[in-house]
Amino acid sequence: MKIVRRIGVPPSARGSNSGANCPDVFELSDGNFAVIGTEATEALDGELPADAARADYERIVVVSRETLIRAKADIPDA
Repeated sequence: MKIVRRIGVPPSARGSNSGANCPDVFELSDGNFAVIGTEATEALDGELPADAARADYERIVVVSRETLIRAKADIPDA
């Protein structure tokens, strides 16, 4: 599995000059996506709807609204 491309604009284009705030979205060689975000599993696990589940090896990650909005144009429809 390898990162194929960034989805959206780099963090520097969203105002992260120091590298301290770098949420990001990447398309992987297997067609999946990887995200860099703020780990929030403990805070949000109990907030999941009844029809949602998280495996022990999965984590809930928060990505800024701007990151996803700026990535929207690059996300394939299929």
